Amino acid sequence: MSEGRCSVAHMSSVVAPAKEANAMGPKAVELVLVKEQNGVQLTNSTLLNPPQSPTEAQDRETWSKKADFLLSVIGFAVDLANVWRFPYLCYKNGGGAFLVPYLFFMVVAGVPLFYMELALGQFNREGAAGVWKICPILRGVGYTAILISLYIGFFYNVIIAWALHYLLSSFTTELPWTHCNHSWNSPRCSDARAPNASSGPNGTSRTTPAAEYFERGVLHLHESQGIDDLGPPRWQLTSCLVLVIVLLYFSLWKGVKTSGKVVWITATMPYVVLFALLLRGITLPGAVDGIRAYLSVDFHRLCEASVWIDAAIQICFSLGVGLGVLIAFSSYNKFTNNCYRDAIITTSVNSLTSFSSGFVVFSFLGYMAQKHSVPIGDVAKDGPGLIFIIYPEALATLPLSSVWAVVFFVMLLTLGIDSAMGGMESVITGLADEFQLLHRHRELFTLLVVLATFLLSLFCVTNGGIYVFTLLDHFAAGTSILFGVLMEVIGVAWFYGVWQFSDDIKQMTGRRPSLYWRLCWKFVSPCFLLFVVVVSIATFRPPHYGAYVFPEWATALGWAIAASSMSVVPIYAAYKLCSLPGSSREVRVCTAPPALLPSARPPARSGGSPGPAPTGSSRTSRRVWMGGDCARHEGWKLAYAITPETEHGRVDSGEVRQFTLHHWLVV
Repeated sequence: MSEGRCSVAHMSSVVAPAKEANAMGPKAVELVLVKEQNGVQLTNSTLLNPPQSPTEAQDRETWSKKADFLLSVIGFAVDLANVWRFPYLCYKNGGGAFLVPYLFFMVVAGVPLFYMELALGQFNREGAAGVWKICPILRGVGYTAILISLYIGFFYNVIIAWALHYLLSSFTTELPWTHCNHSWNSPRCSDARAPNASSGPNGTSRTTPAAEYFERGVLHLHESQGIDDLGPPRWQLTSCLVLVIVLLYFSLWKGVKTSGKVVWITATMPYVVLFALLLRGITLPGAVDGIRAYLSVDFHRLCEASVWIDAAIQICFSLGVGLGVLIAFSSYNKFTNNCYRDAIITTSVNSLTSFSSGFVVFSFLGYMAQKHSVPIGDVAKDGPGLIFIIYPEALATLPLSSVWAVVFFVMLLTLGIDSAMGGMESVITGLADEFQLLHRHRELFTLLVVLATFLLSLFCVTNGGIYVFTLLDHFAAGTSILFGVLMEVIGVAWFYGVWQFSDDIKQMTGRRPSLYWRLCWKFVSPCFLLFVVVVSIATFRPPHYGAYVFPEWATALGWAIAASSMSVVPIYAAYKLCSLPGSSREVRVCTAPPALLPSARPPARSGGSPGPAPTGSSRTSRRVWMGGDCARHEGWKLAYAITPETEHGRVDSGEVRQFTLHHWLVV
């Protein structure tokens, strides 16, 4: 928020912000009266609300093509979780019956929140923090989103490094996870998969070559005793991480002009590969059994609360709301872009991708189950275990296995890159829009951001790095995201106002959102998010990796990481209230028409009060000057904090719509 300051006789007063982004109208001059101890009143003036077209974008680039934006949003929303998370949830929660709660929450919360963020960024044309000029006290919500995106970058880039490591290892005649004859294999390794209860010759459970390659050959997990014994970074993974960071930097350094071109490959390649894998998967023996297990309908599971909770949480995370990415991407749109249509298209593509990827995943899982004569439940996993153990194991049994492995890990690489680009863009745009120095040196700032993520990601490529990865994955992007989105929708729908937000959308698209969307923003989405936040805390389970249970200090550290991002909201709100001028000195704020400059001001009456307003002054001016003294507004400090910066001139005249019952009730 831009603040003007005047200093007279070693005294200063903070006047209303002079920065105006989207308002049009007549000019207004603000007079600030500062009463000194000797009774002499001095005045100063500042120009309020300079007229500016809402379509103006001062030095702000836009997407070269509309398709660049759509592919960027789709590429960000469609990530690795669409492949490793949704199909497993669908299988675990009643098969096709899981689509009932999933689609329900998508319609009443997912799409409205997605639409809200696109419109918010496009209208205000700023990043996650800058858009909160609509409610300055909640600017911390934007910083929370930026911080969470930064945390995610610390471990998400590591997944891409794993995929790159597997990709490079696939250029061989025999995949290294095919047999147990390598230096990293243990005596427990067995080429033949057996049920979980089976035991090896020494009475210990057997492991597969693919599992040992991931945990011992790539991660070197056997050389670590736990999270308190990380060891040095592995040079192979560190090298892959360096390549990922370099790729990210050169995709982002020039802004959307470069990232918009990269997504033409990274956002489309996964669909080509998924289609090829689907064609290959459905021809495998046992594929039909896997697909049948994926789609088997058990409506009785809908009576279980856990099914609805899983669907609600999946919606929040799969669409990527609350990370500031959608706001950042849409801020580079043209002002008149149809963000409503974009929201419908991208959310539909995201859901269809999640659903269709289940056919690919379970066709191979059915094949694996039949090949090893085990139930599908023994091979069905989610998370990294699915894409780095189960799927590579299945690919290793196919003819031309190296070719299929290359194709599969190229898909993982492209799925991860565009999502990582989105997270980094949220950080870069959000902070560059706040600090002009960073904006002027975007290339250098981008380099600093990716280097910072690289240095902290090194903890995840050590011998015990998977424990750090699991801890960050469990806490950095869990409850904190849900809390951030909850505060975001409250700030937009309640403090800024659904009616005003709808006016903004009408100004952009020519049509006001229907009553359905306004009701969702005002009531349904906040209730939904509050429910999910409470449930996520109530059902909290300490993190674990396999049989390893994290110590209590690690869990406490995880909560500290989550709290560090959530606490930004109240901390910034307190700072904002304290930074406004307090009641310890007498400050009176008056608004006058442009003609009423300090030199033309009526002489002061006895006692220092100004004379009557000149004839012909505006209605607002008559209200303020009525009675021969400046109007003193009790509670104006809070009013400035919750009123959009574009309306601070109205606060000076006592018009605070947030202090009216109509503002809180209108939809």
